[in-house]
Amino acid sequence: MSVTVDERVVPPGNAECLESAWELKERIRVEEGLLKQRRGFFANAYRRSSVHCFLDGDTLVGFAAARSDGYILFLAVAPEYRGHGYGERLVASVAGEAGKASCHARVTNDNAIEFYRHLGFTVEREIDDYYEDGVGAYYLRLGDRERIRDRISEILRGD
Repeated sequence: MSVTVDERVVPPGNAECLESAWELKERIRVEEGLLKQRRGFFANAYRRSSVHCFLDGDTLVGFAAARSDGYILFLAVAPEYRGHGYGERLVASVAGEAGKASCHARVTNDNAIEFYRHLGFTVEREIDDYYEDGVGAYYLRLGDRERIRDRISEILRGD
């Protein structure tokens, strides 16, 4: 793992890094059973989103695709890059741009739920049969604007 990981934001309508994002998502799907979207759905949502990326050279190591309202459609960090703050910084980037952040997480995905709670997200509601395979989801939201600004600062400082 390089110490020169670069951050980039791909604007809506641009497919830059799309293939690399798909490959990372599929790797996580195979290894962890998560991120089970179909290719057409994924590509369409990716192109409509701002995509916050981390690249190690030419290798995409993490990304968050988010709508302009801060709703995170996809968040993925390569397993070998986890634990170094990339996921936190991706969420901070989304929240900093939109002024808020929200997402859905599988009720069975304990790691994601713990990650989001660690960042200050709260579960707003549970939705039964949210995913195609019948699994439910939690809708999570990062607190009010004042709290978001404070939390983003904490994340970026590494607190």
